[in-house]
Amino acid sequence: MAMTLLTRNAAGETEVLMVPITSQAPGGSPFAMEVPDIEKRRAGLDQHLRLWVVTDEANIDLPERSFYFEPDGRLGAFGLQFTKAVQALMIQALKARKLKGTSRR
Repeated sequence: MAMTLLTRNAAGETEVLMVPITSQAPGGSPFAMEVPDIEKRRAGLDQHLRLWVVTDEANIDLPERSFYFEPDGRLGAFGLQFTKAVQALMIQALKARKLKGTSRR
């Protein structure tokens, strides 16, 4: 599972930035956020694991050319407030030029 943010690249194409959700503690990174228990329940994630969203690394994909989206894949959902908090942290990482992207094109 990943959290996403839509942006535009220099060519004007829509990019999807997908940041990981991991059980690996982020080591004090200012660009990581722990997933609260209520959000783990909403998204159908393991309640027994401590999980973090890491917003200074992302997979970058172009939806129009993507091979990575599963049409019938299971989708969980986070609450709006948590999603907006993660997206704000992703934007901070982008503005601070700390986001390391991996192209999936």
